[in-house]
Amino acid sequence: MIDLIVVHAISLPPHLFNPLPVMAFFQGSLNHNADTYFKKLSEVRVSSHLVIGRVGAIYQFVAFDKRAWHAGESEFQGRVRCNDFSIGIELIGDEEGPFTDEQYRSLSSVCHRLCMTYNIPSEHVVGHRDIAPGRKVDPGADFAYSKIRPPAK
Repeated sequence: MIDLIVVHAISLPPHLFNPLPVMAFFQGSLNHNADTYFKKLSEVRVSSHLVIGRVGAIYQFVAFDKRAWHAGESEFQGRVRCNDFSIGIELIGDEEGPFTDEQYRSLSSVCHRLCMTYNIPSEHVVGHRDIAPGRKVDPGADFAYSKIRPPAK
């Protein structure tokens, strides 16, 4: 049962906000020779349900009812392996932001719809840093959850 939304941030290579390398990475088709940074990702296999670009465009890679490999070693409220019960959403950007107003608007719309569809409590919209503390920092300590979480029921 899906009852968690995990917000992430990614840029490939770091500090470049082009969604195309991220999409290729999630599809297993990243050209590892295109950038020296990509070489260290050659053995990494990850995926996410959605990616939201800087202008708010939304790209889907995994169906919501299927497992994506976005959380890694993780724990939420005593439950481990968050990939088993969560939806992962990547924002194109640096790990600690900032993110664009367009991204916040798109993410808010998606989170509201997902929370309604899957009956996810608003406080179950969290960052990668919240489920993997000490290992991950995204989407940053200053991320504005108030902009994306639906009102509590």
